Amino acid sequence: MEIDQIREGIIVLKNKSLRGILMTSSLNLALKSEDEQNATVYQFQSFLNSLDFDCQIIVQSRRLNITGYLEKLKELEKKQTNELLKIQTAGYREFIEEMIGAGTIMTKNFFVVVPFYLSEAVGPVTAGSLLKMAKAPTLTEEDFQRYKNQIWQRMEFLALGLKRCGLQAIPLTTPEIIELFWSLHHPQEAEVGFYPEIPPELTT
Repeated sequence: MEIDQIREGIIVLKNKSLRGILMTSSLNLALKSEDEQNATVYQFQSFLNSLDFDCQIIVQSRRLNITGYLEKLKELEKKQTNELLKIQTAGYREFIEEMIGAGTIMTKNFFVVVPFYLSEAVGPVTAGSLLKMAKAPTLTEEDFQRYKNQIWQRMEFLALGLKRCGLQAIPLTTPEIIELFWSLHHPQEAEVGFYPEIPPELTT
């Protein structure tokens, strides 16, 4: 992976550039009137045109985890004293399991990835700045804190713009980012709600 470390809610890549991640809500345009749809699209277009930095919008689709719900159905099935109700409960549970197995029931998560590159901190291109960029990248604690503030400002700007579009956006914390990347590389375990325990030193 290209990740060097994750700290203070910020991803540090091996090339020392940084990334912040916002998780956003969603809108169902199909439930809105035509005028509301047009207004939302126009507002989102204005929001995108207002950006003076890159960002990446990611849509993650996953099978919905309803393991707990299925377990409750099994318990209810066992407790049924009416044989007809017991058969109906079993049939309903099997129907839900088939839908899950076919990938019919899905959940979607929406993220906005906010970058900050070392080249942005170098300033105007000069012989000295080119030499600095050609060397192996380094990231001091002072640099990290300064660049982190830049990313937080960008995320605040994005959250405000998305709010005008009717969307809510919150930055992911370090544990949430770790769980996100773990789920991307272990989708089957994540779908049933299994996540590894995160060491205390990685929770800040």
